[in-house]
Amino acid sequence: MRFDSGRISGIMTNNHKSDRRHLVSQVEDEILRYIQENPSLLGGKIPNEFDLSQKFSAGRSTIREAVKSLASKGVLEVRQGAGTFVLSTSTVEDDPLRLSRYNDRLQLALELFDVRLMIEPGIAERAALNATDEDIAEITRLCDEVEELYLSGHDHVRKDIEFHKKIAHCSRNRVVEELVPLIVSAVFTFANVTHRLLLHETIETHRAITQAISRHDHTGAKCAMEMHLIYNRQMILHLMEKEKDC
Repeated sequence: MRFDSGRISGIMTNNHKSDRRHLVSQVEDEILRYIQENPSLLGGKIPNEFDLSQKFSAGRSTIREAVKSLASKGVLEVRQGAGTFVLSTSTVEDDPLRLSRYNDRLQLALELFDVRLMIEPGIAERAALNATDEDIAEITRLCDEVEELYLSGHDHVRKDIEFHKKIAHCSRNRVVEELVPLIVSAVFTFANVTHRLLLHETIETHRAITQAISRHDHTGAKCAMEMHLIYNRQMILHLMEKEKDC
């Protein structure tokens, strides 16, 4: 019987790669669990690569890959010369719009808001016209929960996304439902670059949107959503100017 040494070598290499991916995935899960169990880390730095290696009994290259993966999912951000910071305690599971290929996050956030300004005030207007009593109760609950999480210093992003998705659903427009990934990506990208800088403005405008929808005030809902997005867009422009001055 002849053994194909090349085939055996390929199998061994593939097995090694598979084991490697599994190890990185395990360490990634452990780091995420550590972050979730320590909510005070949100907005702050995690330990350095050496300390993480000691903590999770893993090689530094494995730690580096796990951190890179969590950064691509919006949980961590590596800031050159400053360390690795926690942006969120949850991940965005996929990237349906393939926005991760764009490196300039501020410019991407600005362009996303330009698109949201084109469509989301109209979505809120339709929601005010079509929302049922059950829908209004759900939007109000989500608004309350975002506010509570934001004020307590916990990660509010997932709940914020639910709030905007619910409003989109209330438009009762099937095409709008297909645009939800755009809204989700925009909310997540904005949260990653602003780091909770618009706490009071977010709470106030969310409340204004909710109240207008609950009154079936379609013009008020449209204006409140527009104001919400303008506040956010202005913050992006401010951060871009600040970055230029550095």
